[in-house]
Amino acid sequence: MTKPENILALVPLKNTLVLPNTKTPLLIGRDISKTAIEIAIGLDKKKILCIPQKVKSSYNLTSTKSLHRIGTLCSILQIIPLPDGNIRILVEGKKRIVVDRFIKTKSYFSAKFSDMPQTSTQNEHHIIALIRSFRKTFIEYAKLINIPQESINSFEDLNDKLDTIFNLALGNVNIPYKDKQLIYEIIDAYDALLTLEKRINEEIQLINLERKIDLEVKAKLSKIQREYYLSEQIKSINKELGVSKEAKTVVFEFREKLKKTKLTPAVEKKVEEEINKLALLNNVSPEYSVVHSYLTWIFDLPWEISEVTDLDLDAAQKILDKDHYGLKKVKELILEYLAILKLTHKVKGQILCFVGPPGVGKTSLGKSIARAMNRKFVRLSLGGVRDEAEIRGHRRTYVGAMPGVIIQSIKKAGTRTPLIMMDEIDKMSRDFRGDPASALLEVLDPEQNDTFRDHYLDFEYDLSEVVFITTANTLSSIPQPLIDRMEIIELPGYTSIEKVNIATKHLIPKIQENLGIKNKLNVKLKKPTIKKIIENYTREAGVRELERIIMKIHRKAAKNYIQKKGNHDIEVTSGELKNFLGVPPHLYSEANRKDSVGIVTGLAWTPYGGETLEIEVIKMPGDGKLKLTGQLGDVMQESAQAAYSYARLHYKEHGIDKDFYKKCDLHLHVPEGAIPKDGPSAGVTMVTAIISVLYDKKVKHTVAMTGEITLSGKVLPIGGLAEKLIAAKRAGIKKVIIPEKNNPNFTELAEEIKNGLDIIFAKTIDDVLSNALK
Repeated sequence: MTKPENILALVPLKNTLVLPNTKTPLLIGRDISKTAIEIAIGLDKKKILCIPQKVKSSYNLTSTKSLHRIGTLCSILQIIPLPDGNIRILVEGKKRIVVDRFIKTKSYFSAKFSDMPQTSTQNEHHIIALIRSFRKTFIEYAKLINIPQESINSFEDLNDKLDTIFNLALGNVNIPYKDKQLIYEIIDAYDALLTLEKRINEEIQLINLERKIDLEVKAKLSKIQREYYLSEQIKSINKELGVSKEAKTVVFEFREKLKKTKLTPAVEKKVEEEINKLALLNNVSPEYSVVHSYLTWIFDLPWEISEVTDLDLDAAQKILDKDHYGLKKVKELILEYLAILKLTHKVKGQILCFVGPPGVGKTSLGKSIARAMNRKFVRLSLGGVRDEAEIRGHRRTYVGAMPGVIIQSIKKAGTRTPLIMMDEIDKMSRDFRGDPASALLEVLDPEQNDTFRDHYLDFEYDLSEVVFITTANTLSSIPQPLIDRMEIIELPGYTSIEKVNIATKHLIPKIQENLGIKNKLNVKLKKPTIKKIIENYTREAGVRELERIIMKIHRKAAKNYIQKKGNHDIEVTSGELKNFLGVPPHLYSEANRKDSVGIVTGLAWTPYGGETLEIEVIKMPGDGKLKLTGQLGDVMQESAQAAYSYARLHYKEHGIDKDFYKKCDLHLHVPEGAIPKDGPSAGVTMVTAIISVLYDKKVKHTVAMTGEITLSGKVLPIGGLAEKLIAAKRAGIKKVIIPEKNNPNFTELAEEIKNGLDIIFAKTIDDVLSNALK
């Protein structure tokens, strides 16, 4: 049986080691430690175990796995309760112990332990020699770290017991806690003292090295200060003698630039102040480089307005037609914009914003406009910008400060009259560093940008002669005040016919030119082949994927030619596409299924163009629950609830069982569930699917629809009509039902989009159902 005296409560210590023959104050805050002390006092023994925690263990102990097994048996000499609820105790280490077994109770830890005396098997002569060596080492170390002389004297007066010397020395050595614990756990007292001496010798070497480095640094600083003092004396002497060496300095160069540069009076005054400040600074001073960089930025900026070539609208028309196929409405708006510029010679109030899916030519339109206006083109990507300082610049008080991207773009252009294309304006975000979209308000506001103030420059710079054009995939993420400052020009996706013409007139010549095979390999792609590529190998509103696929065909043809598997003249037919591109990933003809109950084709808008969206509804025995799946957003979930409520309210008109909601559950699912879906245009599709299932009527597979509904059955207008109709044509849909209120939008669409589609304008849900259900 375990003897009672070999089991005691324990206090876990973090980053503290209590040693035998030493008195140590401890601050007790944890409940498990307070309870352990109460147990020790209650048993009237005032004995407790101090067990160190492992280095990475947490403050709140839940397991004894975080405790070392070697600690110290201590006596509690004093207990002082503190006002904050903690306890301060003074303990005296008695002897080293090893824990045989931890005992965990609900409120504290205790342990069964055995004595672990510090003894050695070494002979007496070895021990005496080690103690003498250790005394010298420790006294040298104590003087280096300024241990009080009283402590050194008490150490010299100690007896020649290994354990007494070891414990006192270990308590006074400034080494990491984990190293102390490792040395304390060495069983043999001779080995422990020898290890401690080696560790102290390492500390002595490190302290001496630190002092050497410190002296070298101080000597270097003293030299710099001396040189600065002498240079200041030389300046004063030269000033008194009237001798100037300024002609050979950077300051003189800046003064010469100031004479040649036509700055505004306010800026000129500021530059003079900065040059005078620079003349008084030492070139090794940190402030010197800050002032030098600031002046360099000012003189690198363009200050004179260069003459803008008179605009030729006919030449501009040819450039736009050469660079872009179709887009008649967009080109017309651009030419109107250029006409105003030609008449007024002012760009004030003219901020264009091209909005459309990726790959429809927004950025390249900006390049074409710059060519037509004979202006320098600078592209500026705003995607991912979330720091206001990236637009307005950093204040010079910050290390590494620099102007914002607007001033950087002006410097890059080298003229005050460039065309700056701000791409991805909808991809900016805001956080604790500010709102960059709000910073753009001043840049894009024609009433303010003639006095634009960059934080780094800290003076007004005129941006009124700059032509700003922005691009975005969607307007939904752009703040309304920013939208108000721009003229929105929407670029819908291209139809198949437009894509074929773009490929033949633009993409293929461009690819052959870029690959450098124009006169080395003749690859022919006829329009039927290109059309098949568009229908079966791409699924996009723009033409980027089409360009990549045509480039892949050219690379494959080049490989075959080099390997002697093909001729110099290669014509890729529709039937050979599988050999070049593999199995078609998109078969739009499959969208034309057979007529089915509860399956309806809807049309959706995405930032990347229009898409067809199938909505499926099934009926199951139940008690009127509506289950929604397919990662639907809040808006689509509300549309589904509205559609379900409409079906319940208008059951008579559609021949539905009055009590259907008591007898069955409906499950509405939108396929491709891994893709989140949301938007206010799926209401009519959901109503049609639900009524089709409840009425047991098939939906025509050749019909697609879009629109939102009210609970009374009215069909509300939608956005993105052009993109949705293009998606319907791409999927082989012949009849499309759209809200009647979108009739004005429909009339403005290009004929190529409207051709081949039978459009049904729906005012109420009855109009939708009468055309969709068989």
